[in-house]
Amino acid sequence: MNGLEISPFIAGLPKVELHIHIEGTLQPALRWKLAQRNKVPLRFRDHEYNTYEALLESYRVTYNHRPELGGRKDVPTFLEAYFAGCEVLIHEEDFYELAMDYLKRCREMNVRYAEPFFDIQAHTRRGVPAEHVLNGYLRAQQDAAAQYGVRSNWIFCFIRDEPVQDGEAAYETALPWAKRPGGKGLFHAVGLASNAYERPPSLFADGFARAKKDGLHVTTHCDFGQKDTHEHIRQAIFDVEVERIDHGLDVLDKEELMAGLVDKGIGLTLCPHAYHRRTATEVLFPKLRQLLDRGVKFCINSDDPVYMHDVWIDGNMEKAYHLGCLSEKEMVQLARNAVDMCWADEDVKKEIYGELDGVQIS
Repeated sequence: MNGLEISPFIAGLPKVELHIHIEGTLQPALRWKLAQRNKVPLRFRDHEYNTYEALLESYRVTYNHRPELGGRKDVPTFLEAYFAGCEVLIHEEDFYELAMDYLKRCREMNVRYAEPFFDIQAHTRRGVPAEHVLNGYLRAQQDAAAQYGVRSNWIFCFIRDEPVQDGEAAYETALPWAKRPGGKGLFHAVGLASNAYERPPSLFADGFARAKKDGLHVTTHCDFGQKDTHEHIRQAIFDVEVERIDHGLDVLDKEELMAGLVDKGIGLTLCPHAYHRRTATEVLFPKLRQLLDRGVKFCINSDDPVYMHDVWIDGNMEKAYHLGCLSEKEMVQLARNAVDMCWADEDVKKEIYGELDGVQIS
């Protein structure tokens, strides 16, 4: 983690995580276990990982996050690695174990509440029944709250580089599991995931409108450094009218976008290590101070930690604290921002605010 260790202050800080892809938490040990159980070969193109040690070694790279830009050919792109991991997830119990592993780790990191992203398209296109995905996550949501004290509401994602109509059909399939009258209560919001290259938020305007009509919250990824990122942010703010933006750090480049963000009270869910992998420290971390100085509300999250050098929310917060030169008071404020921005029930938010009020600042 760039030579940093997680400080006692960051470790003990009560946390809320709003930007985490559940499949991006699939740790190698569980992936290996599920591969053996489900008889799924672990491979990248022509290379097969026949031992656990070989599988572990495959994670010790910096994955190219932008496949359209090319890069090393001897390692998978980020999305190739991500979706290869999904191959071992087949049965309801697999999805349950994946989610329980993450939510147990939340307890260990003092994450009190989380809003994980998930989708069903990456699984149903492999022949996995949607109910295996949805029921596995629903059971974990319920059991983790009871066993670990970690509450969660989930965010259904359209896969943005798949046909729009496929995403809309997936939403219809998942809707009975939504948190709405008569629903099962798994997810309370809709977002976008996967490759944003030439796939602007406006393509999914009808899907977002439908979700709003169904009483759900809306958010969208506007990836840092992506082609047309400023137009993506503009659409998110003014056309789709989302409530949060995931990433969105490029908003600093355009005054009209900054003004729109602040005027509408839209928060950013930032993931510093995801950007630090390909952005110099002296370029990246001053941006956090700029956002604070301009009154932009943002919080710190982890994105896909397993495929990002095993840096989780605590590691991302440590980077913001140490490399961003933020004070303890400012880090508590970022933690409060996450509570402000989350869509938890008011009693849950009140409980976490109370914990943050009690944090001792030196």
